[in-house]
Amino acid sequence: MGRRRKAREDTLRILFRLEFENKQIEKTLDQYWKSKKASEEIKEYSTWLVNGVISDQAKIDNIIQQVSEHWRISRMALVDRNILRMAVFELLYEEKIAPAIVINEAIEIAKKYSGEEAATFVNGILDAVRKDLKDIKKSLEEKEHA
Repeated sequence: MGRRRKAREDTLRILFRLEFENKQIEKTLDQYWKSKKASEEIKEYSTWLVNGVISDQAKIDNIIQQVSEHWRISRMALVDRNILRMAVFELLYEEKIAPAIVINEAIEIAKKYSGEEAATFVNGILDAVRKDLKDIKKSLEEKEHA
């Protein structure tokens, strides 16, 4: 398993914990990394993802909600919702990884942690985000500069 995949899987576990721990990010991260053996590269990427998803969660959830026509984000499975959040954050802010790779990684993680049906769902949502990515980024930049 590649380092980025490992970091994404750790991120998913941490985000899952944060759903139940009232967003105590630093405490949750500290506890998680104390119980887990991982390289600094994995810890850094995962921590970047966690902090980014949490800090931009409202923006990310809004993007997901816009492209998921018949699904409210609150009704999505917890694992699927967090895979989507993580992938949307990467699509928005990870400049070094192609969108197709981000989407493929999310699909593979969904298969592993949620199943084939979830992987199809994740693929559909993320493909819709990818198609509108330039417009989404432009809109976000305009809001930040307004």
